[in-house]
Amino acid sequence: MKLHELKAAPGSRKEKRRVGRGIGSGLGKTSGRGQKGQGARSGGKKGPAFEGGQLPIHMRLPKRGFNNAEFRKEFAVVNVKDLARFEPGSTVTPEALLESGVIRKVKDGVKVLGDGELSVALTVKAHRFSESAVKKIEAAGGKAEVI
Repeated sequence: MKLHELKAAPGSRKEKRRVGRGIGSGLGKTSGRGQKGQGARSGGKKGPAFEGGQLPIHMRLPKRGFNNAEFRKEFAVVNVKDLARFEPGSTVTPEALLESGVIRKVKDGVKVLGDGELSVALTVKAHRFSESAVKKIEAAGGKAEVI
């Protein structure tokens, strides 16, 4: 059997519903939406949490515990392999990373992770380093400095 000889099984392909195509189609005039009311309007469906105006359960239940979202620090992540584009002996700072397009925003700081290899000696200044990143930077003859 060849690819061009394949045939779709009967009933496996459903035809698209064409609404508003005349009274004889069965889906003409109101297009299967009925007369007036919320369901007949565009965008007229409520979300899954809507309970007919009753206070939804997710609002009725008490909220407990600690949520770190307000206090969380988010770091711009840079891998060691991304540092290979810099000149040997240069100093890599968050500003230099921004200029070269390695990161888009500094956020709450820059963290260097150890994915990939580094062959050029660089002085890397960042807010955080992983252990493997420090080992790889120093193995290449560079220095990792915490800002």
